[in-house]
Amino acid sequence: MAKHTPATQALAKAGVAFTPMIYDYDPSADRIGLAAAEALGLDPEPVLKTLMTLVDGKPVCVVIPSDREIQMKALAAAMGGKSAEMMKPADAERITGYHVGGISPFGQRKASPTILEEDALLYDTVYINGGQRGMLLALSPEAAQTFLQARTGAISA
Repeated sequence: MAKHTPATQALAKAGVAFTPMIYDYDPSADRIGLAAAEALGLDPEPVLKTLMTLVDGKPVCVVIPSDREIQMKALAAAMGGKSAEMMKPADAERITGYHVGGISPFGQRKASPTILEEDALLYDTVYINGGQRGMLLALSPEAAQTFLQARTGAISA
């Protein structure tokens, strides 16, 4: 496993403190974020998953707790749009430069507007994909929000 990814390099360059956490990635897991939380012995709520969506046809990166699902109407409204849908996996990989299961909101090939579930700010530390399967980055949610220039909203249930 590579120690450096575009995500870790972007955060390091910006001076954002983070700790890489490596785990055994299970490609057969139904819910990758929940499997990551279990593998690391973490509660699922502060383990955040990165999902690529389209709001009115434009890419939006969504970061929500691993045990929740996006509420598409809430996402569209929070981003000032009318409709939202999941991006096709191949498009997500092309836009971000990462493989599904390892998509990070940090260091994407082409940055997209990002929205962070507001409940993530309740935790001292959150765990977000580090840009490859089997790597999470532990960091403060405020640091993640600031680095990503992310909006926050109640977009998951």
